[in-house]
Amino acid sequence: MNPGIPFLPHLDWSLAKGTELMIAEHNTISCETDGDSHIIDLTANVQETVADSGINTGQAALLVHGSTAALSTLEFEPGLVKHDIRNAMERLAPHDAYYKHEETWHDDNGHSHVRASTVGPSLALPIVDGLVPLGTWQQIVLIDFDTRPRKRTVHLSVIGIGKS
Repeated sequence: MNPGIPFLPHLDWSLAKGTELMIAEHNTISCETDGDSHIIDLTANVQETVADSGINTGQAALLVHGSTAALSTLEFEPGLVKHDIRNAMERLAPHDAYYKHEETWHDDNGHSHVRASTVGPSLALPIVDGLVPLGTWQQIVLIDFDTRPRKRTVHLSVIGIGKS
């Protein structure tokens, strides 16, 4: 314990703003993918979890388990989802390029790791008035860059002020 900061065990740290509570919850979203830049819309799962939590103002943090998948927001539209993202990623990290990773592990997914690390495995999103405020054409998505179908788990933690 830091001697400069008093320990106050008698205070109820769960109370904030009178009748509102600090709430923290963790959930998981499981899905199966086809690999090869397969994109899955997670928006409904995230919004439902946030609404069910009772949090009015706070933050939702998402992390996909694994190093060949990523999380992002985009317009979940067929041209973008089925073609444009895949084509852009192929230009960025071509499947048939040389990847030292493949020598190390004797596999074929070096490009998958590069693509996933470029997009990123996590999102931090605000919770405002009990929902994640998204644009009209904006959805929360999982993108699986691996070369084969996978079972993916997305960890979703929500924290904030609300009524339990």
